[in-house]
Amino acid sequence: MNAPAAPATMASARTPALVAVNDFVVKFANVNGSGSASANELFAKAILRMGVPVSPRNIFPSNIQGLPTWYEVRVSGRGWLGRRGGVDLLVAMNPQTWDADVAEIEPGGYLFHDNSKPLPRSKFRDDVNVIGVPLTEICNATYSDPRQRQLFKNIMYIGALSVLLDMDVAVIEALIGEQYRSKPQLQTPNIEALHLGRNWVREHVLDADACATARPSMSGLPNKGIGLRVQRADAVGDRIFVEGNAAAALGCVYGGATVCAWYPITPSSSLAEAFQKYCQKFRAAPDGGGNRYAVIQAEDEIASIGMVVGAGWNGARAFTSTSGPGISLMNEFIGLAYFAEIPVTIIDVQRGGPSTGMPTRTQQSDILACAHASHGDTRHVLLFPEDPHECFEFAAAALDLADRLQTPVFVMSDLDIGMNQRLCAPFAWDDARGYDRGKVMTAAQLEAGCEFARYKDVDGDGIPWRTWPGTHPDKGAYFTRGTSRDPQAKYSERGPDYVYNMERLLRKFDTARSLVPQPVLRQAGQPARHGVLYFGSTAPAMDEALERLLADGIALDALRVRAYPFPEAVRAFILAHESVFVVEQNRDGQLRTLLVDAFEVDPARLLAVLHYDGTPITARFIVDAISGRLRPAPGVA
Repeated sequence: MNAPAAPATMASARTPALVAVNDFVVKFANVNGSGSASANELFAKAILRMGVPVSPRNIFPSNIQGLPTWYEVRVSGRGWLGRRGGVDLLVAMNPQTWDADVAEIEPGGYLFHDNSKPLPRSKFRDDVNVIGVPLTEICNATYSDPRQRQLFKNIMYIGALSVLLDMDVAVIEALIGEQYRSKPQLQTPNIEALHLGRNWVREHVLDADACATARPSMSGLPNKGIGLRVQRADAVGDRIFVEGNAAAALGCVYGGATVCAWYPITPSSSLAEAFQKYCQKFRAAPDGGGNRYAVIQAEDEIASIGMVVGAGWNGARAFTSTSGPGISLMNEFIGLAYFAEIPVTIIDVQRGGPSTGMPTRTQQSDILACAHASHGDTRHVLLFPEDPHECFEFAAAALDLADRLQTPVFVMSDLDIGMNQRLCAPFAWDDARGYDRGKVMTAAQLEAGCEFARYKDVDGDGIPWRTWPGTHPDKGAYFTRGTSRDPQAKYSERGPDYVYNMERLLRKFDTARSLVPQPVLRQAGQPARHGVLYFGSTAPAMDEALERLLADGIALDALRVRAYPFPEAVRAFILAHESVFVVEQNRDGQLRTLLVDAFEVDPARLLAVLHYDGTPITARFIVDAISGRLRPAPGVA
């Protein structure tokens, strides 16, 4: 005997229904390649256009088609941009992941699904409100083309949600018009599909008589089906909505980069593609005399970093974008750039590792690999942007630092920042700002008799003078090598020459402490015995976690680390607290390892909070991890 089917339209939970305005999480569970991405993004942008901050995250598989994909939208009138944890409204469009997806719904939450094919009651939870809309049935009756049936089904569920959540349909229609501006023939059918979903919900879900007995837990709610609502607000301000990869690419343009050599790898490929797009707009010669940039897709990561090192040696501002596996392949050239002191900028959009790992999941797991890239004794400058705004700023800053310090500089982004659209402060650039090219000796200086010794520390900061090829016909030339040499760049295997050079490189690294972006302090507002250090994409979840912890009676001072080498302010922060939590998204506590090495502090003083399942860290995870350590276990005095 078959189990009885679930109610066709709406079934109420035994738990009181969730009620919230501009404060909930919607998660779409789809099949990759089904055309859902543009519809889901349309949903997020529509709420944003209504003046309500959103933070969407796309979780997708590493294959092209067929595997599960999710799109999570955090709606927060208060402006929280990190993942909260949990789901209030699940849009379940993938039978393969149904059970796991439904398990994530908060008690009293909502399950929206296509009920064209009835499911047994065992597939539903007693504490979740169910909204069924026969999307497939409606599409089959309306469209004959299989592809149209699939694509318009996505737009139909956006229409249905727009009614359930009381969204402004005019905003969605306007976005559809913008999306298909170049294909006006697609505007009308998409808007018609939108209204198919809206009309069905109005007729079958909002009808009070039809649903009065089906949803007792939702008695007292507005007669619109569910207790979640989007209400127009003015909480977005002048912020922009952009991906970190696009922001970093634009930062490279403004920062003066003229050469990009790269090899495709998820999740960094769109950065080089965006750089080329921006260069075509901003770097083309106005008289049609050719381009003022070079973008080269190399045969592999080794070739790409080699090209960047060569361009940097020749005086160009050059960068490459890659991810963890690319960093592994680039190590020998990175060591050459470090030892030969050649400016190189490397943007690492981190993903799950090691090996191929999880190519489409996020982590902060390349910290140690980049800090000490190459064999031998190396220390590299790392910058940790928290959002697209800092991706823009730090990409430009990295080009300056690479020139100033004559060394590789890494911008440590990750998939969460790089491939997801995020609200952030608008980009700003001072047109009077000049590029910091560092100690570059000119022909006039050489002609005037200035001493040129390529690897000599002349003023104690560890940074020598350099020349560009062709600076002077017979002065300032030197042989660039990866072998040891004396201060005049002559080959030498003498121990004192090698030690001099290696200790000078350490002085240069120490000089970088005052040049890199300084940490950002957030004090608890009351005396705090404990502190927390964090960096990069952990920031938005941490902002919310700190407020929730304070509301629970746990006061923490917080310091967001923005660069390595760590400025002295980081040491002072650690020493000012009994213990300091170090929150990071990797298994091995890589930033904590660098902190212990840099400051020789007692490792027991630094408490690791580690999240590394490939999804962006949540405020709930941070709160639970920290409060669990600071509160005694039940029954313990």
